[in-house]
Amino acid sequence: MQKEQGLPNSRQGWTRLTSFIEQYSARPITPGIRALADALLERYGDAAAAVLAYGSCFRNRTDEGLADLCVLVDSYRSLPGTVWQQWLYRVLPPTVFYLEIPHNGRLLRAKYIVISCEDFERGVSPRRFYSYLWGRFAQPTGVLYVRDEYAAQRVYTALAQAVVTFVGRVVPILPSTFDARDLWQQGLRLSYGTELRPERTDAVARLVDHSFDYYEQVTRIGMECVQFDVRLMEADRTARYQAAIPVSIRFIAGLAWRIRKVHGKILNVLRLLKGLFTFKSGRDYILWKIERHSGMRVDVPPYYERYPWFATAMILGRLYRRGAFR
Repeated sequence: MQKEQGLPNSRQGWTRLTSFIEQYSARPITPGIRALADALLERYGDAAAAVLAYGSCFRNRTDEGLADLCVLVDSYRSLPGTVWQQWLYRVLPPTVFYLEIPHNGRLLRAKYIVISCEDFERGVSPRRFYSYLWGRFAQPTGVLYVRDEYAAQRVYTALAQAVVTFVGRVVPILPSTFDARDLWQQGLRLSYGTELRPERTDAVARLVDHSFDYYEQVTRIGMECVQFDVRLMEADRTARYQAAIPVSIRFIAGLAWRIRKVHGKILNVLRLLKGLFTFKSGRDYILWKIERHSGMRVDVPPYYERYPWFATAMILGRLYRRGAFR
């Protein structure tokens, strides 16, 4: 796979990547995840253009724990709510909500995001500096519902774009010779490092190994779509790549990731504070999320209900000093 400098992205590569993602996204899901998706469709009705599943529950094909879902809508104006709620949708999208439903004698739970199709497409493109969306949706994603052919085309193209954006942002910071495992382990560590979710090296390695067939395929196809001089090499049945990237590009890419780490954590704190207004039991969600990723728990101060913003800031500061996140 060798591309001349200045050659436009391979149309054939984009077609193959989109087709592969479409096939992968149709993998079977549990009845519980399907029930959660149906509940969201009932809640949002005609406003929903698509419903996606991602995260650990989709990867592991389980509905135990808190499932991660995404609702794509045509416009925030089509959603119910007050003027204040409508404003929240537009500020720092996506907006996080909570869902729980009874199913076969159990209580199913989901954390889901709502975002417009336009914001989603913008969020997975190279125009978006922060990795919040392209870092998530470059990973295995299920398409549980699409309203029509036009919505399907937009969804699958956006998911393919997330992969290309991810690969394009990570390749310049890798050694000149690498494989798919190197790319995704390093890229996911960097992406998680921009959020308040420190993941251990072994956890990222297990994540990549669990879905390595997916990562290997999207890497092989995605390399045809990036604007770098990349050659495919075969060694012991493992695909390895050699990238000829100027030192200046590598320096800029490394600097961008360092800035992204600071920038992303600031945005993550703002998203958590936003969750106080949009997430059921928002305070408990914030503390649960930090405890889940750091293993640290704090007691809620007695003045929390009277001064939630101040108390939340104090809690986050205390956790930061204890090393819960960096």
